[in-house]
Amino acid sequence: MFSRKTYFVLSILLVLMLTLSACGSKETGGSGKDELVVAQGADPKSLDPHASNDQPSSRVNKQIYNTLVEATEDMEIEPGLAESWEQVDETTWRFKLREGVKFHNGEELRASDVKFSLDRMMNSPEVAHIVGAVESVEIEGDYTVIIKTKEPFAPILAHLAHTAASILNEKAVTEAGDDYANNPIGTGPFKFVSHDAGDKVTLERFDDYFGEPAKVNTLIFRNIPEGTNRTIGLKTGEIDIAYDIEPIDLGKVREDDKLVLIEEESLSTSYIGFNTKKAPFHDVRVRKALNHAVNVDEIIEVVLEGAGKKATGPINDKVFGYNKDLKGYEYDPEKAKELLAEAGYPDGFKTTIWTNDSPVRVRIAELVQAQLKEVGVEVTIEEVEWGAYLERTAAGEHDMFILGWVTVTGDADYGLYALFHSSQHGGAGNRTFYTNSEVDKLLDQGRTSIDEGERLEVYAKAQELIVEDAPQLFLYFQTQNAGVQSNVEGFRLHPAGHHKLVNVSFK
Repeated sequence: MFSRKTYFVLSILLVLMLTLSACGSKETGGSGKDELVVAQGADPKSLDPHASNDQPSSRVNKQIYNTLVEATEDMEIEPGLAESWEQVDETTWRFKLREGVKFHNGEELRASDVKFSLDRMMNSPEVAHIVGAVESVEIEGDYTVIIKTKEPFAPILAHLAHTAASILNEKAVTEAGDDYANNPIGTGPFKFVSHDAGDKVTLERFDDYFGEPAKVNTLIFRNIPEGTNRTIGLKTGEIDIAYDIEPIDLGKVREDDKLVLIEEESLSTSYIGFNTKKAPFHDVRVRKALNHAVNVDEIIEVVLEGAGKKATGPINDKVFGYNKDLKGYEYDPEKAKELLAEAGYPDGFKTTIWTNDSPVRVRIAELVQAQLKEVGVEVTIEEVEWGAYLERTAAGEHDMFILGWVTVTGDADYGLYALFHSSQHGGAGNRTFYTNSEVDKLLDQGRTSIDEGERLEVYAKAQELIVEDAPQLFLYFQTQNAGVQSNVEGFRLHPAGHHKLVNVSFK
């Protein structure tokens, strides 16, 4: 027989055992939180990696798909779906695939899927330029892929690490047809659940992932265009990670003990593009005048609160091939007026500048509007929805537009070819419709040479010509950031802006 006191002690022990057992059943550790909510400033345009090359889409697709090789946060190439590779000769590469890799639909990865994906990519007007050097993709059995380039192409591995080079399942794409983007199938650590257009994308952990499994069960990307609302969501705990904290909110995140602000240099540059096919922007004197008329330092100070560096040219100073000798354009309103008068616009002219609904870009447009008014140029600001913004600038409907470009590969080829080669007009990247045959030759030479010194030389010359022609108003090299809850661990910024979330968990 047990005494009443003994029964009481046993009861307490049983409650403690049950409590500990319940806590131990959580895969995410002591916090018990198994859902990661990430906010960004725009909805992905497409979850088909071959249908769009915008940042919001790439950030989601990075979680769903894998590429043959991957670029680490230190921009070093490491194995992805290919466990090894070798360069057979100057134009031939052989990739050995991992065996047993599963797609989200249960199909096993085969070399035929890689060939199908890269062939499909080469036929996409949106992303074909990324693998434009590839001549053919061949397969040897189920696990070996041979990629041949038309000429030697030094940055081939960096290009194959691009999210647009993600490997798709041939069966899934064929069966879905035009509806594929609404049911994407990859090999990544997270699989697609739903996309509530304009609101959120929901993913869940893929338990058959070939690598270390994701540390959370559910991953939600929230579309919150207003930066202040992203910060509010962080402070209330509704959001775990917020990309691109607005300059006005940086102090609020820094000063909150429950939050961490992560800031690093990136591979991106921001610019105002001129439609060089339209008057008056077909005249280089007008384009130069506007570069002199805008006070970029004021934009960095007032809009970015110092989170950027004035651009001296078209690519970031962290990119291989950057020309450190470029001086860029000095703020000189009187010089701007002289150039406008020479071009036949002594009293200025009327024009429009497009922006999407990014608060930073809208504020930049407002400052540019005020500054250009000082030299007689009257600017009307037009806000355009993100998807339409990309489509209409690709079609050349604009006068001026504000945009950015991330040199994802870290190589000047990617930063210059898409934006300035005449073969890339429109959606491929050259939305200024800039054409210069000498620049074309230099960019062709830079991507086919395997001599590092020669590549540096030709890219330096190409940047000099581009700055002289001024198809863009060169703004700034951007600092990237993210606001993170203090209980989040394992998160790192990637310089390309496509941050991996597989290793993110809660303390």
